[in-house]
Amino acid sequence: MKKLYTYLCIIIISLAVNLSFSDLIPSSEKSVEKYGFSVDNALDHLKIISKKPHYIGSEYHSVVKDYILNELNNMGLETEIQNQVVTRFCCVGTNTSNIIGTIKGSGNGKSLVLLTHYDSRHHASFGASDAGSGVVTILEGIRAFLSKNTVPINDIHLVFTDAEEIGLLGAQAFVKNHSLVDNIGLVLNFEARGSGGPSYMLMETNGKNGALISEFINAEPDFPAANSLMYSVYKMLPNDTDLTVFREKADINGFNFAFIGDHFDYHTSLDSYERLDRNTLIHQADYIMSMLNHFSMINLSKLDSYNDYVYLNFPFLKMLHYPYSWIFPLLIFSIILYLFIIYFGIGVNKLSIRGVLNGLYPLIISLFVCLSLTIILWNLIVYLNPDYNDILHGFTYNGYYYIAAFIFLNLFCLFSIYYPFFKNSSGLDLTIIPIGFWLIINVLISIYLKGAAYFIIPVNLVLFSILLIYFSNFKENNKMLVWTFFSVPLIYIFAPQLKMFPVGLGLDNLFITSFFLILIFVLLIPIFSNFAFKNQIKNLTLLTAIVFFALAFLNNDYDVNNKKPNSILYYSDLDSKQSYWLSRNENLDKFTSQFFGKNESVQEASFFSSFSKYGTPHKQSALADFIEFTSSEIQILSDTIVENKRNLKLKITPKRKINKIDLTTDDAFVLNSMSVQGVEFEIEKSEFKINPGQFLTYYLSFEDKDVIIELDFEENLSPSLNFIETSFDLFESEKFNFKPREDYMMPMPFVNTDAIVLSKKIKL
Repeated sequence: MKKLYTYLCIIIISLAVNLSFSDLIPSSEKSVEKYGFSVDNALDHLKIISKKPHYIGSEYHSVVKDYILNELNNMGLETEIQNQVVTRFCCVGTNTSNIIGTIKGSGNGKSLVLLTHYDSRHHASFGASDAGSGVVTILEGIRAFLSKNTVPINDIHLVFTDAEEIGLLGAQAFVKNHSLVDNIGLVLNFEARGSGGPSYMLMETNGKNGALISEFINAEPDFPAANSLMYSVYKMLPNDTDLTVFREKADINGFNFAFIGDHFDYHTSLDSYERLDRNTLIHQADYIMSMLNHFSMINLSKLDSYNDYVYLNFPFLKMLHYPYSWIFPLLIFSIILYLFIIYFGIGVNKLSIRGVLNGLYPLIISLFVCLSLTIILWNLIVYLNPDYNDILHGFTYNGYYYIAAFIFLNLFCLFSIYYPFFKNSSGLDLTIIPIGFWLIINVLISIYLKGAAYFIIPVNLVLFSILLIYFSNFKENNKMLVWTFFSVPLIYIFAPQLKMFPVGLGLDNLFITSFFLILIFVLLIPIFSNFAFKNQIKNLTLLTAIVFFALAFLNNDYDVNNKKPNSILYYSDLDSKQSYWLSRNENLDKFTSQFFGKNESVQEASFFSSFSKYGTPHKQSALADFIEFTSSEIQILSDTIVENKRNLKLKITPKRKINKIDLTTDDAFVLNSMSVQGVEFEIEKSEFKINPGQFLTYYLSFEDKDVIIELDFEENLSPSLNFIETSFDLFESEKFNFKPREDYMMPMPFVNTDAIVLSKKIKL
């Protein structure tokens, strides 16, 4: 019988794990067919939009813009293109072209905005997921909505922003300059940070989230994927979606719907039509249709709240939520119940003092061994695979195998650590100290991270299961089954987070998975301690870990579906007539080695730096042949002094196709004001100290024939200014002769690469 109950418990735990993942994302189109949403229609749009990279200034950027505009016109919407030069401190600018479509509602209340961006990341990404998926979700969602002949109460504005990828500039242009902003009540933003997986809901609000959460639940999405821990962490991070601009600049509430799975595709040439997970697109469709049907009909002026809610996915209920005001009462109740269980359990011989104290040792050992092993082993893996350092976002193509391998390796360690204690102490004894550890975590959460306060829920379920065991005559096998039943919510809530953190934050954060796994395991000790074949299960976890490590090893090579990122840049100082090849790759490969000698030392090219999202410097540099390029003409239109202020006005006229210009300085100086194309940067103080390095970037669109820059500083200053122009055409230039990339390689994301960069001083 014990074997039978063991099998039954394993089945229940496995089903809970499976349910926790399957409830997060749809597996077929049936969930959106009821709305009339056609996935095929959406994919037809996506095939066109993601045919080529369409970053601002590229030829296909205009094609995508015209395509979206035509689709909106074909649906009968009021449309406009908002052309606007926009600057954002500090310090980037461009000439944006936002696409806006409007559906008039029957009422006169606040309007609803459906938001996404249509530009792709320069210069190699096809932008299928980020954010072509958002574009097609909105286009097809609106078509399906209008096909029902539904008349919304609220005006609906479709806003496809430009230049999101270079600093949220399209959103900045819209929020700062468009009259529609004054009447917006809510924004629904569709984004991506990968090419698959569940789409998570993350809010943006300057106030409390209570009303937003209540209405989100009332909208009845079939697959809500959200919890308040993600919301709390998200609020602490330097958020960078278009929706952030709406919140910060206009105090407008909104929801982000974004997916992070297959993070290795993010901003790369692999962000393609073929690789977008169709179930992820369906998930976005479920969100837009449920949200659109709900928020187009309610009063959007009542979404501010005086209450914050704890919320989470919960088995069979979809979403569970309660106000922050419950956090401390629940915590106090749990502590009192915990102390009562210890006192009463010892009094009726259900617990032994020695057995309870024995629970401290394996907990401490588990935390030390599992966390240390995970950190050390991952660093060893990276050391043995130095190419991983060139995957800047930190999630490798075989990353899912590594996650599974470390989970089972940690399980093996946990079983190995606890197995000797099972012989001398009951599972109930051994879990009392870990419950206390959970309560300590919850005390810290209640003070510092209230969004994670749902951690108290599994603690209470475990405490209730102990009470049930105390006051019943269950046999040992039945006790194991009762504990398993009460542990289902614990597994359901936390199992997806074992995967979510290393996917979203990188495999360097596998220790977070280890920590969460320990938290889950120690509450399941009474189950594991009564398993019929503990040794076999322990050995099976080790074997499974080995299998997944082997799969990670076997899938470690690059191929046409999992491409190796590398970077190359041609940098030329026109004043000294000195040129260099630069790369951000730490390790040379067949492509990059043709530019750098075999004995070339790895060094940072301190004479030139350019943007890298992860702060990665140029790690390889080598002298290159100096090649003459026609650089931009720089004219000083005026250089005047008024009231002890020096005003310098420059006109830059490109003489070839360039994509962006930068101004840098060798000197620190104080800037009073700065403008580009007549649009002034909003310097937050009366003056701004410029440190040596890059201080202005302007991306050129097809509208820019020349660029006017105006600087204002103290009259006695004469800063050393450098002008840098960049064109993303290294591989198209006929002036170079090098071997192209192999088919298993791709341009490195998040950095400037495959570019010709020319630099010269501006003579003042």
